[in-house]
Amino acid sequence: MGTAFSSNFLYEFVTLFVILDPVATVPIFLFVTAGLPRRQGLTVAAYALCVAFLVLLFFIAGGRPLLEALKIPMASFQLAGSIILLLFAINMVLGKVTKEIANLPPDATLFERAIYPLAIPGIAGAGAILTVVLLTDNKARTLAEQAQTTGILALCLLCFFVLFAASGLIFRLLGRSGVEIISRVFGLILASIAVNGLVVAIKLSFMPE
Repeated sequence: MGTAFSSNFLYEFVTLFVILDPVATVPIFLFVTAGLPRRQGLTVAAYALCVAFLVLLFFIAGGRPLLEALKIPMASFQLAGSIILLLFAINMVLGKVTKEIANLPPDATLFERAIYPLAIPGIAGAGAILTVVLLTDNKARTLAEQAQTTGILALCLLCFFVLFAASGLIFRLLGRSGVEIISRVFGLILASIAVNGLVVAIKLSFMPE
């Protein structure tokens, strides 16, 4: 039982951590918090992670029942989410996301900085939402298993906070131009993930198991 628990814990942790994609999210955090004192930057990180957790918790608790009530197949949900993720990734590659961040009003609150695009769709994006819905399937998983997955999600987001806290060093080493280059490169990777999601969703739609 212990081995099975460890294996399942590791599988879910790696799955969630990879799909949350901290490497692609850190450049967004750096742009959102550029020019802010360290304490305020960490406050933005905390706000973003709390909002992302609440969004994902909503889908853990009621994602599958909500989709079933609306008669939305999982494949359709994945297809729509992948399209949104692809559009966001294209904006990253073209530099439009960083331009939107640069156009944030000077009096933007820390909470406003945390919401878009950091919390949504940076952290709680389509891939993350779909993954937590699948990992906590209300029909196939017990309440204890769903609670375990929720705890693993919280642990992943705590790791994000540590990465965000250390990201200031990255910004000092690379500078704004370097971070923008990295953001565009990882936008391309994010686009690849989105396209893969589209392909899988289309296969599920036309060739269901």
